[in-house]
Amino acid sequence: MILKEGQIIDNRWHVVYLIKESPYAESYRVEDESGNPYYMKIYRLKNTPEKLITDGQVNEIAMCRIVNHKNIISYIADGTYNDDAGECRYLVANYFSGELLSEMLQREGKLDKETAVKIFLEMLQGLQYLHEMPGVLLHNDINPTNVMLSSKTGGTAELIDMGHISNCFMGNAPFDTADLDPRYASGQSLMGKYDERNDIFAATGVFYAMLTGHAPWDVEFTPEMTRKEKIKLVQKARSKQGEINVDEFEDEKIKKVLTNGLALGYNDRYGSVVELLSDLIEDDDSEIAQEVRAKLASRQEEDDLDDGSTFDEPFNWERPGSASKQATETSVDVEVKRGGGNGFADIAGMDELKEMLRKRVILILQDKELAEKYKLTPPNGMLLYGPPGCGKSFFAEKFAEETGFNFILVKASDLGSIYIHGSQGKIADLFKKAEENAPSVLCFDEFDAFVPSRSGDLGSNQAGEVNEFLTQLNNCSKRGIFVIATSNRPDKVDPAVLRTGRIDKQVYVPMPDETARKLMFELYLKDRPCEGIDSEALAKKADGYVASDIAYVVNEAATIAAFNHETITQELLIKTIEGIKPSISKDLLKEYENMRESMEGISRTNALPHVGFNTTQKK
Repeated sequence: MILKEGQIIDNRWHVVYLIKESPYAESYRVEDESGNPYYMKIYRLKNTPEKLITDGQVNEIAMCRIVNHKNIISYIADGTYNDDAGECRYLVANYFSGELLSEMLQREGKLDKETAVKIFLEMLQGLQYLHEMPGVLLHNDINPTNVMLSSKTGGTAELIDMGHISNCFMGNAPFDTADLDPRYASGQSLMGKYDERNDIFAATGVFYAMLTGHAPWDVEFTPEMTRKEKIKLVQKARSKQGEINVDEFEDEKIKKVLTNGLALGYNDRYGSVVELLSDLIEDDDSEIAQEVRAKLASRQEEDDLDDGSTFDEPFNWERPGSASKQATETSVDVEVKRGGGNGFADIAGMDELKEMLRKRVILILQDKELAEKYKLTPPNGMLLYGPPGCGKSFFAEKFAEETGFNFILVKASDLGSIYIHGSQGKIADLFKKAEENAPSVLCFDEFDAFVPSRSGDLGSNQAGEVNEFLTQLNNCSKRGIFVIATSNRPDKVDPAVLRTGRIDKQVYVPMPDETARKLMFELYLKDRPCEGIDSEALAKKADGYVASDIAYVVNEAATIAAFNHETITQELLIKTIEGIKPSISKDLLKEYENMRESMEGISRTNALPHVGFNTTQKK
C-alpha cells in the first residue's frame, strides 16, 4: 500500500481506509479536518504506464481539473506525495455518497420507464457537457457501475470513475482497457476507434439495461473470463442476433432511441447527444424533459445568431430559478404516492409503535362497522420527534403503505413563495389536494420549520402561515387526512399545534437498541451479494449508530465490493464501521433525552408513553 490508515497527507487529508488497488494506482476514502468524506486516487509515477502521463502530468488528474458539472463527480484538489519508493500524484474528488446504478438494478431487476428516462437524461447532460468541452472529452467507460445516484442530491445521476477520460483518437488507447466492460462498448471502440458515438452507444446500453434488467444482447460474463474472451462473446452475440431487438417495447419513442443509439453500423448511430435528446424528450412533459427542451431551444437560438464559428463553451444545464413563476401562483407541486409497498415489514424494530398504531389508528380505519358501532374517530395526527437519522420520515411512508393510504411528503421548500401570502395559499391548496386524494397521509418533514412558535420574533407573513396551518389541521381526519409530522426540534413547534383535534399524539423515536440494529443490518443487506455475515456482531460494533448511519455503512461497503467485483464480507463491514463515526454524539443524545423529558411532562389528556425499539418476539 502507498498510504497507511490514519496517515495525514499535506496536513489536510486523513486516510481512513483503502478502497481499491492496481499495480500503479490506489483509491482511498479520506476525510478533511472537519471529518467530511472524500475520495482519493493516488498514482505511483514510476509504476504508471507512460500512456497515462502527458508532459509529466497524470492525464486523469489534468482533465478532472477542468471538468465541473452537476452530473459528473466533482474535482476537489490534487497534489504530490513522496515516500521512500518515489514520487506520487493524487486526486481528491467528492466521495461516492449514494447508490451505484448497478446496485439498484441488482436489487430491482429493472426500472420503470419514468425512472429510467430520468436517470438517462441526467447521464446525457453530463455526457453533453464533456462532448462540448474544447477539444471534445470522452468518458469511455460508461456502464451501470460507473453511474452513481447521489444521496446528496436526492438520487441525481452522476458519471463517476474518470480514469479513462480522453480526447477522440484512433489506435492504441491512452488508458488501461483491461477493466472496460465490452457489453457497453461499440464495435468500433473494440477495434480502437473512440469518439462521441461510442459514449452514446454505451449510455444507450445502460438505458436498455435499466428498462430490461440485463445488458444489451443479454450477454453475461463469468468471473474467470479474460477481456479477450468477453469481447469474443459480445461479438458473437451481436453477429448472431443482429441489431438490438426492441419488439418488447410498446413506446415507439423508446424503440427509436434504442434502435438508433445501439445501432451496430457506425453511420446508423446518433452522431451527437443533442440528436438523441431531441428524440428522447419528444412529447415528454416531465419537469426534467421540459428543462432540457428549453435549453435545446435556447442553444438553437444562439446558433442561429452565431457567425458560423464552432460552439466550444461548456453547455449550461443548470436548473432555472423559481423567480419565473407567475405572481398568481398559489398551487403546490407535490407528489402523491399511491398504495402498494410492504408497509411495516420494511421497518426494523419499532414494534411497540407499530402495535399501538394498529390498535389505535389502523383498526379504526380498516373496520368501518366497528368504528361506527363504538362511535370511534381516528386521531388527527401524530408528531414523531427525536434524534436525526432514526427513520421518522421513513416510518411515515411505511405507515401509509400499511394502511393503504395515499402518501404525500412535504418539505418546507414546497410551500415557499416569493409573493405576499403566497405560502398561505399553498398550505390551503395542499390540504385540498390531500382531501381530493383521501384517504391520505400528509407527512411534514422537519415540522418546526412549518409552524415555528409565534412567541418568537416572527414576521406577520410567517405568523399568518402558522394560523393557516392551525385552521387546516382542525379535525382534518374528518376529511380523510392523517397528518404525521417529524421534527428534531419539537420544542420549536408552536404549542397550539400540539393539542387534541390537531396533532393528537407525540411519540419519541429513540436511538435503535442492539436488537433493532441487528434487524437493520439484515434488512439493508438483504438481496445483496454477501458472505459470512454475523449481524449480531455488527450490531454490537455499531453501538451508538442510528438507522441512517447503518444504511450508510452498508452502502459504503457495497460500493467498495462492487468496485472490486467482490462479495460483501463481515471483515469489510467491520472495517467500514470503524471508518465512519456515529452521526449523533453523546452530548447531543443527552440533549434529546432532556428534550424528551420536557415533552413528556406536558399535561395532555391523550398522552402516550414514549415508544422504543423493543423487538422481542413473544413465544
